[in-house]
Amino acid sequence: MKEINVEDIARAVADLAVRACCRLPQDMVDGMRRAHEAEPSPVGKNILEQLLENASIAASDGIPICQDTGLAVIFADVGQDVRIVGGAFEDAVNEGVRRGYVDGYLRKSCVAEPLFDRKNTRDNTPAVIHTRLVPGDSLRLRLAPKGAGSENKSVVKMLVPADGIEGVRKVVLDAVLAAGPNSCPPMVVGVGLGGTMEMAAICAKRAAARDLESRNHDPRYAAFEEELLELINKTGIGPQGLGGLTTALKVHVEWAPTHIASLPVAVNINCHAARHAEVTL
Repeated sequence: MKEINVEDIARAVADLAVRACCRLPQDMVDGMRRAHEAEPSPVGKNILEQLLENASIAASDGIPICQDTGLAVIFADVGQDVRIVGGAFEDAVNEGVRRGYVDGYLRKSCVAEPLFDRKNTRDNTPAVIHTRLVPGDSLRLRLAPKGAGSENKSVVKMLVPADGIEGVRKVVLDAVLAAGPNSCPPMVVGVGLGGTMEMAAICAKRAAARDLESRNHDPRYAAFEEELLELINKTGIGPQGLGGLTTALKVHVEWAPTHIASLPVAVNINCHAARHAEVTL
């Protein structure tokens, strides 16, 4: 059994927080460059140039890509042959988030309670942590900061099986149209299908945090990802909502088994700063 000390986890998470907020993943940079080459709108092309320049300056100067450095969302795949020593796993993750956001001078955007006092926790903790127990003796952590502009445009809709693929298309397109410029396109759109209400939302969140070049392993869903991307880019919303071909860079779909009478659909949108960073311990 492999032992991983909580200090190693905290140190890794702190590094991920700064890296994710200040460095746009290379797959996103490459995707934006391809979009820039293909964008027919002069305004859209200019905006994409500015977004690429912004990402380059952020990376070279070690400053955030966007002032909204988001809530820290952590996807943790914990190997069943891993033993975490020296403390509690979630405490270690939150300590890493605290260090990353405080020492890295990232904006703290977390309030301790959502409705009445809404007092800022001043260190961006606690993180939102999604943990899975998986085979193996490693711990994989992916941190995906989630800003409010795109997160606020999330949708969960409980369809029935008779709504079928047309119903899913409508939910996704309606969500994108409602988001419009407020989600700072070009977007990365995560779609979650199946499970229960909360499982569909988690599937959508995982989908939105996937690498840009990834495809669903099921060819039917991979084809559906491409179809949805084409439909979204036909809306004409364009970069920053000012018109053009590039409303979204990618659509990712994740699914889970579900009830015979249900077809849950969730949509989670990332803005052009679809940030994520990953490490394996």
